Amino acid sequence: MLVYEKNGNTIKIKPSYTGLATIFDKDILLYLASALISAKNSGGGISKTVRFTTYDYIVSTNKALGGMQYKQFQEGLERLKGTVINTNIKTNGQEITEEFGLIDKWKTVKDDDNGKVLAVEVVLSDWFYNSIIGNAVLSIDRDYFRLRKPIERRLYELARKHCGNQMTWKIKLDNLQGKLGAISPLRKLRFSMKEIAETNHLPEYNISMEDDVVMFTRKEPPKDNKSVTLLVKPISKKDIEKVARPGETYDQVADRLKKLRASL
Repeated sequence: MLVYEKNGNTIKIKPSYTGLATIFDKDILLYLASALISAKNSGGGISKTVRFTTYDYIVSTNKALGGMQYKQFQEGLERLKGTVINTNIKTNGQEITEEFGLIDKWKTVKDDDNGKVLAVEVVLSDWFYNSIIGNAVLSIDRDYFRLRKPIERRLYELARKHCGNQMTWKIKLDNLQGKLGAISPLRKLRFSMKEIAETNHLPEYNISMEDDVVMFTRKEPPKDNKSVTLLVKPISKKDIEKVARPGETYDQVADRLKKLRASL
């Protein structure tokens, strides 16, 4: 069991017999959240029960197709169903302790010939479903699924949350250790951060560290920031030639690109 405490608040994460859900199992939750938000934004009806194909999940989360992926997917469902979160919230002089799961139920349909999972149905927990209904989610870069180390995935999540519309976010290494949930010594984390800063392959963000202060910097301005128009590069002749359609003049192409950038 993992236990985190800060400012009088406690979070306990309890594993089941099949083990504790991992950050890679979280890909299933991300996929389900994306499916629900997409349906919600398009005006479709949504519910706690989500049906999908394993093929779509594997392709959407940038995984290789193969029997091992189907096996890992089912094991991930087992860990998500078994993992329980216990937390307390103090408000108005009262303390409320609550315990809940990540998903309530799941089932799969297999092909008898090769044993592959063809279709899946997952019933989400109230806690997870309500966070989606309340728009308590952030978009993530598709390249997030290419990250193979748990620490890299968690670093990206923290940068995505704390940078917001800012270009940079700074945090002391010992505070970052707490947010990562890392239990290894600080010197080991320091070494890992230096390695990650050198490879610099996190989506959207650069990482640097000096005097045990870690700085996350956006590689590009956020798309939803109104100041982005001040930072857009001018449209070059090379840009125009790349996307010109037959019969278009330079001015027509430039005008089309300006309108496209404005809409983005």
